[in-house]
Amino acid sequence: MISAIITIDENVEELYKAIQPEIRKQLRSTIEIEKTDKLTFKIEANDAVALRATLNSLTQMLSVFHKVKEIQ
Repeated sequence: MISAIITIDENVEELYKAIQPEIRKQLRSTIEIEKTDKLTFKIEANDAVALRATLNSLTQMLSVFHKVKEIQ
């Protein structure tokens, strides 16, 4: 099992509400979200390819969120 942790400390509540509905368990990877004063994403994958794909999906969601914030 391969894992990664990403922690974000800006726009925690808004980001959580935006990304939570998009998070679901995949066959080869999982993402868990922990919300405190920060938002922590815990990613676990069966292999490096699955980890990279999950990280790419997550960073794409984060990128869209930040672009929308810039427009507002």
